[in-house]
Amino acid sequence: MNIAEAVAALNKHVATPSAGLPDDLFYYVTSITPMINVELLVKDEDSRTLLAWRDDIYAGKGWHLPGGIVRYKERIAARIEMVAETEIGASVKYDPSPIGVYEIIDPQKKIRAHFISLLYRCSLSSSFIPDNKGLSVTDPGYLKWHEKCPEDLLGFHDIYRKYL
Repeated sequence: MNIAEAVAALNKHVATPSAGLPDDLFYYVTSITPMINVELLVKDEDSRTLLAWRDDIYAGKGWHLPGGIVRYKERIAARIEMVAETEIGASVKYDPSPIGVYEIIDPQKKIRAHFISLLYRCSLSSSFIPDNKGLSVTDPGYLKWHEKCPEDLLGFHDIYRKYL
């Protein structure tokens, strides 16, 4: 099969790329091109930061800012709103201009190793209580307010320490 035939076959299986890609194709794409993602710096009136626990083969274990990869033809505002809803379970107020643009490259990895990250200042009321649905602190997706930057922040989020 030549490349044109491979692309035609992929197009049959991915009718709506804006809805997301099948995992195998997504991981392949992340091995050949940078991904653009949004990171939400969610603060409350007491300057606490809302972080989520992560534990996976791509990022490791630790606290991280909620975030997500922008889909094809998706507006950044829509991705911010989707991340807030799916990762936090609430709408956030946000500044539409990023407070930082960061390039993250992991030279040791082949998959999910290059990101252009747009950092957005967001806010939630200090009365917001995360609904952790019975998760324990070390379960992926567990949310917690932090008064200062935790020691076990994910390594690739070290660039955000100054904001926490």
